[in-house]
Amino acid sequence: MSTPAAKSEAKAGHTFRRFKDGDQEWRSNQERIFAGDESDKCPTYVHKTPPCQASCPSGEDIRGWLNIVRGVEKPPKGTAMQEYAFRRSTDANPFPSMMGRVCPAPCQTGCNRNKVEDTVGINAVEQYIGDYALKQGYTFEAGPDSGKRVAIIGGGPAGLSAAYQLRRKGHGVTLFDDHAELGGMAKYGVPGYRLPRTHLDGEINRIIGMGVEVRPNTRVGRDLKLEDLQAQFDAVLIAIGCKSGRPLPVPGADAPNVISGVAFLEAFNQGRLKAVAGRVVVIGGGDTSVDVVSVARRLGYVEDAVETERPENVVLGHTAHDVSTLAARQGADVMLTSMQPIEEMNAAKHEIEDAQREGVKIEGNLLPKKVIVDEKSGRAVALRVIEVQWEKGKFSEKPGTERDFEADLVVVAIGQAGDLAGMEALDNGKGLIAADKFYQLPNHPGLFACGDIIRPHLLTTVIGQGSIAADSIDRYLNRQEMPKRPKVDVHHFNLLDKLREAHLEPAKYEASPENGPRPIDQGLRGTSQAGKSVGGFAIHNYEDRSAAEVCKSDELFLGHFAYQPRIQRSEIGPSAEEVLGHFEERMVGFDDKQAVDEAKRCMSCGMCFECDNCVIYCPQTAVKRTPKSEATMGRYVYTDYDLCIGCHICADVCPTGYIKMGMGDH
Repeated sequence: MSTPAAKSEAKAGHTFRRFKDGDQEWRSNQERIFAGDESDKCPTYVHKTPPCQASCPSGEDIRGWLNIVRGVEKPPKGTAMQEYAFRRSTDANPFPSMMGRVCPAPCQTGCNRNKVEDTVGINAVEQYIGDYALKQGYTFEAGPDSGKRVAIIGGGPAGLSAAYQLRRKGHGVTLFDDHAELGGMAKYGVPGYRLPRTHLDGEINRIIGMGVEVRPNTRVGRDLKLEDLQAQFDAVLIAIGCKSGRPLPVPGADAPNVISGVAFLEAFNQGRLKAVAGRVVVIGGGDTSVDVVSVARRLGYVEDAVETERPENVVLGHTAHDVSTLAARQGADVMLTSMQPIEEMNAAKHEIEDAQREGVKIEGNLLPKKVIVDEKSGRAVALRVIEVQWEKGKFSEKPGTERDFEADLVVVAIGQAGDLAGMEALDNGKGLIAADKFYQLPNHPGLFACGDIIRPHLLTTVIGQGSIAADSIDRYLNRQEMPKRPKVDVHHFNLLDKLREAHLEPAKYEASPENGPRPIDQGLRGTSQAGKSVGGFAIHNYEDRSAAEVCKSDELFLGHFAYQPRIQRSEIGPSAEEVLGHFEERMVGFDDKQAVDEAKRCMSCGMCFECDNCVIYCPQTAVKRTPKSEATMGRYVYTDYDLCIGCHICADVCPTGYIKMGMGDH
């Protein structure tokens, strides 16, 4: 509505108004009723990213491989469902067996199925896919040789992820690691009962089998200079992780039996540490700390152990445990303290519950104040803590609540830092490396970094960073500009690729007076003309917004989905009495039927799963199935706009939010 000032400024002769104030209101209820079943809007089919995928730091096409497992998206002739799902999954992440076991599954937190009854068991289906692939011996293929060579420093998940993606692009890769075996924190930080080494090694060897050259026991910065690698290779990627534990900033923390959680787990995973002490206190709250306490309960302790058998001496590499003494092991008294309340600890909830069932005592809201040291021996004998209370994300100490926990071994797991010895010039002052959003190092052409050395986070996070870093390196090697990363930066379902796979690729766009000028982007485009379907240059009423939009639960027709309880993986979880010496894998994977049934719980947010609701409920028979000769995933139905009256029913009954009322808007 115009303001009085605006009216006074209007020139004479410019006062004609097509509509008057109030014309936007219905004049009668009769008009409202008879116009309510039609509009100028007709349906279009809009592909969006599902929230599970948007929540996945690796950017996997989760909806895609779930739809393959459930049978909606059909594999090419002669390809097993499991292999097709494996190929789709590993476009983004080459470690489905590993991640199905140890990933805390942020994808499941974002799952829209939570609005119905419970999340889809995404990680359980992923484990099924990964384990099946290992049993069948599926391999990866490298791309055509580009003639370019890339050095990767660090053979953990980040470096291996980048090596995999670079080999797919045809670049030569030489991988340098300071350990005898590859795997990084996945091998030396995660216990084998959570991640069996046969599965981890199988997935690592599959990447090495693509033609990756490995230089083990080689520390860049000590055995080789970074500058020499830069001279020998076309690009260098630093993915050394953060293998140094952050020290506890309290008096007495330098006692010999105060050790880091990272060093503790490495000694255990290398087979050197076979027993702990009688009373173990662990400080933390994240996954590393929970792994430490769980391992400590399994290892137990030997009473009256000699000095050389003390766990800190083994962890520091001064000695190794004598296996002959281990028959006398007893269960250790193990405690975990966290500054956060137990329900807000960073560790995965089920890992916390497992640890408690196995006999670990866990207390939250405790701040370490001092390590009590024996004056004669110089060893830690207790940890002094004080209770804290939280308000608006900040804590305050509660006076008079100090307590001492007796301890023979104190393990600190409060964070990790990088070791940049020999590469100090790259240190950003925090023991880490600063890189841009493309994982390039500013002012260092050809030098890239990714993984925990950028910012310590989840295994799935560093795997995703390795993929993006490989893409950036590929562009650098090909002298291409770095593009703007999409808002939703993940591996998207690509309808054009699917059409090519099904031999239904649209014709190449040719400029003409009818078609208009040749567009810069020769990718997939939509049209309102039904005749310009798959046989033409465009796809009828299709729009891809997946790079910019996430399909939210309020876009779905949740009433379509019946209550269907989640299928849980069974666990072989030892009790507190059984845990000593129990190193078998806890998680029992799905069989074929369980995997398919659980995948069927996926709501395919943002993508048609061929339920036929729109076809059945359209009162004008305007929505039709795409002819089988032209149909594939994402092209199941189309709308005849000559028949459509814009009643919105198809959009209302679409369970997945794939149908949007938009055609006709100007």
